[in-house]
Amino acid sequence: HNDVNNVARYLSEVQGFKKENVTILMDDGNHKPPTKSAIISAYKKLVKESKKGDVVFCHYSGHGGRLPDDNGDEEDGYDETLIPVDFEKRGQIRDDDLLKILVGPMPEGVTMTCLMDCCHSGTVLDLPYRFTSDGDLEEMEMNERCNFKDGLWSGMGLALGMAAGSAVVDVLTPQPEMMILGGGPNAIHEYSDSDCCVIS
Repeated sequence: HNDVNNVARYLSEVQGFKKENVTILMDDGNHKPPTKSAIISAYKKLVKESKKGDVVFCHYSGHGGRLPDDNGDEEDGYDETLIPVDFEKRGQIRDDDLLKILVGPMPEGVTMTCLMDCCHSGTVLDLPYRFTSDGDLEEMEMNERCNFKDGLWSGMGLALGMAAGSAVVDVLTPQPEMMILGGGPNAIHEYSDSDCCVIS
């Protein structure tokens, strides 16, 4: 929970985001819990309320996972997922769903930064471009499986930033919108995350 509170405080105190524009979902007994429906509803609300010129910041700190790809769009054969607190009853949130719910419908002219602090988060938004900070790539890599003829990408004027560890929003409008999603216990994994966040 420290990650969520620290990011919220930083964005409010340093970057000027207004507290009334902040939505926090956290399983601490003081906030609405990050259930599957609550997370999806919060993302839909953020999209609905955002308008051209807004700066939005989405932070997810919790468990991430992988499920077998169900539509053939994943090179590795797996969809990356967010794991809500009620995943055993309601399921995980697939990257395909995040693309359709959060990224695709975001209005043109909105600057969105997403900080997904979870396992398997590198492609959890199914974006058409990917930057891998492994020392081998020096520029963006296009996802060859992205269909730019799909209606989802046509006319989209979205500036989107992905970060794996930290992000700073350096452009603000008078009333930026922000959402922070907080999950369960967090950990820093020093080794391969192939055996972290294993959900059976």
